[in-house]
Amino acid sequence: MDPTGKDELIVQGISASQGIAYGQVFVFIQSDVEVPNYHVDPDKRINEVSRFEKALVTTRQQISKIKGEVEKNLGPEEALIFDAHLLVLEDQALIGETIREFETTGRNIETCFNQISARYIQAFSEIDDEYLRERAGDIRDVAQRVLQNLLGQAENSLGRLAEQRIIVANDISPSDSANIDRAAALALVTDSGSRTSHAVIMARSMKVPAVVGVRDLTTRVKNGDWAIVDGYDGVVILNPSEATLFRYGRIQERKKTFETRLLQANEQPAVTLDGVAVTLLANIERVEEVKAVKDFRAEGVGLYRTEYLFLNSARIPTEQEQFVAYKAVVEGVAPFPVIIRSLDLGGDKPMTGNSHLFPKEDNPFMGFRAIRFCLVHTDIFKDQLRAILLASAFGKVRLMYPMISGSEELAKANAVLDECKAELKARGQAFDEQLEVGAMIEIPSAAATADLLARDCAFFSIGTNDLIQYLLAIDRVNDRIAHLYEPTHPAVIRTLKHIVDEAHRHQVPVSVCGEMAGDPVFAPLLLGLGVDSLSMSPAWLPSVKYLIRAMTMKDARELADQALTMSSPKEIYAKCDAFYRARVTVE
Repeated sequence: MDPTGKDELIVQGISASQGIAYGQVFVFIQSDVEVPNYHVDPDKRINEVSRFEKALVTTRQQISKIKGEVEKNLGPEEALIFDAHLLVLEDQALIGETIREFETTGRNIETCFNQISARYIQAFSEIDDEYLRERAGDIRDVAQRVLQNLLGQAENSLGRLAEQRIIVANDISPSDSANIDRAAALALVTDSGSRTSHAVIMARSMKVPAVVGVRDLTTRVKNGDWAIVDGYDGVVILNPSEATLFRYGRIQERKKTFETRLLQANEQPAVTLDGVAVTLLANIERVEEVKAVKDFRAEGVGLYRTEYLFLNSARIPTEQEQFVAYKAVVEGVAPFPVIIRSLDLGGDKPMTGNSHLFPKEDNPFMGFRAIRFCLVHTDIFKDQLRAILLASAFGKVRLMYPMISGSEELAKANAVLDECKAELKARGQAFDEQLEVGAMIEIPSAAATADLLARDCAFFSIGTNDLIQYLLAIDRVNDRIAHLYEPTHPAVIRTLKHIVDEAHRHQVPVSVCGEMAGDPVFAPLLLGLGVDSLSMSPAWLPSVKYLIRAMTMKDARELADQALTMSSPKEIYAKCDAFYRARVTVE
């Protein structure tokens, strides 16, 4: 029991920004705007459209002001968040559909805009990719601002906290997080959200701890409650006892010392104690992340997701626009290599304003997406392939196809690539004639036929996120069965071993670019199975490199050999966790 007489309560969430904070809670409640619904007289409809246009202009001015303040206080990279918001306001599909809805129904413009924006929010909320799913938050944030301006309502703000507080909210929109008083925010805690939310990005920039996914915490706390936020383990402790406070004081000191050790180790090469060098690469989605690739000393980009260029636009980017982005990444990372993945678009990743390209599907995760979409819409595919080829003249580029199911699909993709090469030669434009082409292994059929695919691939990259999902028939974003998503399931480990063995039999190197690669508990198992390189979010590199430098490859191979004989996913995980804890201490 804490000094105030209340019982201590420990709530588990998801670690999002590291650090430890202790203080009083401020509960931030922001409800959706209540939208009136009424019929507009025909003689007033011109004024209604004008009112909508004025609200868009006002919203644009507000967001531009926020962007300027964020750039001044936190830096240009953090301010880039609001470029996505400004793009929403320029989305002619969203604006056009709203006006057409108004002209068709005659209902007030708030109702029409609210209905159309809700469709876009729903579409992006169903995207499997966590980062891209946050795009729904961008649209929701902008839509709320537009509605507030239409209705003449004042915006809520976190910029006027009277004292230092731990902010607890259901969720924190990008605009809300941008307004946070940096001197007063001790930590951020949200009921929902993810590690890639804008609030988390802001928290990391402000160097304050954050925990997300703490379900219904806003209903269990009130303003003034005392709490500890543990951003390392994703824990929130309400009404901490004196013993807990003392324990966390010591933990905070040890964690800070350990973080320093991680960063020091990251300055050193990724070499095991028995002298085996391991290649560590970075996963990125935007040009702006090149700086993080360098800061965290990655040896190149193992996965450049190109969907961001498409999902942040209401239209298909041109060949030239794509080339400019790819070239910037290639030159920025040089002399290290960049693996550019072709579009993983369609199905669960629709483009706003292009619904005709993406028909509604009952099971989009296994539907019309990625290479399947590209082989049908070859005009879009060829624009991208030519842009990648052109970028290859400016550094070491490798091309990777997603969701390849077998050799026939790979051959079709390569045939389109050959056409693009011929077209560029006819134009007299330079590209790397020796461009290496590889495949993501993320479908069980690709894993089963790895020996056949290896004949025509320069490299493999295993996408463990989807591979595990498909192998175990688990929708990993479904809360009811997410607990069954087990990276240490024997089927997963045996499949990984099969892929590696068949690839190596054909002298094809294998990387892992899924989430397993960035988890220091799983990294030794992957390396022990024979994986040649690991690719992960740049911020995860120090933790993985630290462990690599604290282990031998001999021990990692023994760990993998033991795991291959075991039948229980939990026992295998425990073995991996024990391996990690025996080599990494925070003391």
